[in-house]
Amino acid sequence: MNTPSLNLSFFWHMHQPDYRGSDGVMSMPWVFLHAIKDYYEMPWLLSRYKGLRATFNITAPLIEQLNLYRDPLKNDYFLSLWEVHPNRLDESSKAWLIKTCKSTQYDTMVKPLERFDVLYHQHYYSDEDLIDFEMLFMLSWCGNYLRQENSVVRELFSKGRGYSQSDKKELLHTLCHFLESILPFYAKLQNEGIISVSTTPYNHPILPLLLDINNARLANVHTALPDNPLSLKDDAVEQVSRSIALYEKTFGRKPTGFWPAEGAVDEASIDIYKQHGLGWIATDEAILFRSLEDDSRSNLYKPYRYKEMTIGFRDHGLSDLIGFTYRFKSGHDATEHFMQSLQTIAYETQNPTVFVILDGENAWEFFENNAYDFFTALYSRLSLTHWCSTITMQEASQLKSNGILDNIAPGSWIHGTFDTWSGHPEKNRAWELIYQTKRDVENFSGIIGDEIAQKIKFHFLASECSDWFWWYGDDHVTEFSMEFDALFREHLIEIYRLLEMQPPSDLFDSIVGQKDSTSFWIKPQRSITPYIDGKNSAFCDWLGCGSVDERKMFSTMDRVRGPIDVIHYGHSSSSIFLAFEGDMTAFKREESFLEITFEESGERLSFALRGKYQNNGDECIIDERVEIALSSIHFKGYDAVHLRFEIVQGNRIVQTMPGFGSLLIDLNETYAHNWFI
Repeated sequence: MNTPSLNLSFFWHMHQPDYRGSDGVMSMPWVFLHAIKDYYEMPWLLSRYKGLRATFNITAPLIEQLNLYRDPLKNDYFLSLWEVHPNRLDESSKAWLIKTCKSTQYDTMVKPLERFDVLYHQHYYSDEDLIDFEMLFMLSWCGNYLRQENSVVRELFSKGRGYSQSDKKELLHTLCHFLESILPFYAKLQNEGIISVSTTPYNHPILPLLLDINNARLANVHTALPDNPLSLKDDAVEQVSRSIALYEKTFGRKPTGFWPAEGAVDEASIDIYKQHGLGWIATDEAILFRSLEDDSRSNLYKPYRYKEMTIGFRDHGLSDLIGFTYRFKSGHDATEHFMQSLQTIAYETQNPTVFVILDGENAWEFFENNAYDFFTALYSRLSLTHWCSTITMQEASQLKSNGILDNIAPGSWIHGTFDTWSGHPEKNRAWELIYQTKRDVENFSGIIGDEIAQKIKFHFLASECSDWFWWYGDDHVTEFSMEFDALFREHLIEIYRLLEMQPPSDLFDSIVGQKDSTSFWIKPQRSITPYIDGKNSAFCDWLGCGSVDERKMFSTMDRVRGPIDVIHYGHSSSSIFLAFEGDMTAFKREESFLEITFEESGERLSFALRGKYQNNGDECIIDERVEIALSSIHFKGYDAVHLRFEIVQGNRIVQTMPGFGSLLIDLNETYAHNWFI
């Protein structure tokens, strides 16, 4: 067997939307929090291992907002509340502050800090409690670099409780000083050749939709379009040129490539990138397969050229393993699985180049230790693996073994369509408000001075950010949907105010509907004892069961959904019952297994998704859906169990469920509160 040889291109996308309102103040703290946890730590982790290379994409709103922390209390609303003594806060401000502190990922960030865990579950806080809560919240967001290298952070961590206002001031001063080092650190590593740094159109817009909203229907013929659309081509060009100018000001050179926001491409947007001197872009494998009309994975593992533009196509499966699946594995086991997956590609493909592209900040709070164990294991292994070379996107663009594309299908990194940003009535309403405002400005008969014109342009560009549309509709859920909605509409309202016009009343009406976890997770209402036959027709057998809709539960990140759409579940005194609905034909094309892990015991069961299986009280049958009964021998002695599910095909984990982590089944629940006569 020949020795494999593979190029691996890691691409970490660093982005936050522009949280600044019309007063210039950031209304939410996520730039600051991810800065102290991720934005320095990610390149720092890589730089500790000789010979490793990666690309980091830093968006313009992130750059501009990082620079605002030279004056944090003026520019960050959350920090302006966090910094003051609790007895000076009104009840509304205090409630919002507590809500934000409770938005922290519980299992990996709250639970490891004993005092934070206790305070997290309280409903009433004394001033002393709230100071501790605020401090532990901020310390929980401090990444491993700060915990290891910063003496102030180390000392405050060791204190654990009994914090004071002076502790808060010292920590805030230390962290803001630290933020000033982040962008220079990227510039230093880029100058040393360890990383390459790219960027994205200025306000992270879906450029193909700005150019022509009909691209949404070209990518999915069933997508509904907003009424009376406009082409926003001038804005699209401005988004690219402004981003290049800011990058050059920040890093002292022009960018060589872009990550189009959300990996969204079409042929017209690529022409704009070329006209601005860019040499490469990256997007998702779904775009390649639609462009080639051939989903053979052997086509994926090389850069392509389209009209002199180099394009790297993301391996969605490998990227999602890191983003969603490896948080459930040890750093060693995740590394072993990842390297085995790469080795399989290396043996099956001649000189492959693999593009692994994902968010550089949002996944790690779901890992223990902010993924430190995973990255140290993975980077250490890669640095010692001779058959695998890590390369930057710039280096990948210079490889000679390129494929050639004659056309590019329009689409994004989510399913190859634009449905995440258009089609739903809420999403389309947001577009219609932009078009309405644009027409009103174009028809304005008064004189607009240069300064006002620039402010109007800024608010238009900011309103086109993909993040606003992400949270509209029912496909993503956040506790802060109302805040995002208000930020979007405020940009358009401010345009009218700049023109000294009364904003239309519909801009003051919330677009977003009320959403919470009940939209995707229904808890069981009664015990069940269904007959296991794999049929959808046995509705009464499953009446009162719980269900998880995997299609409706994604937040800051998204992924290929996998073949399973809905999980139904319930239990009796002797069994746990599970039903999985979705695309059953996926299991006929390739041998597949459903693997079930009991978190409490560590037991792992594997069921082949073909025919019927019965053994020791366990049953599994696949027909119209997958139905399973698990014997009580697996959970005897436990009051509750947490279950995780994986669909495995070959060496690939094609779906991990449920998307929120693990499914809790309370085995002592009698559902007596639901009984009625």
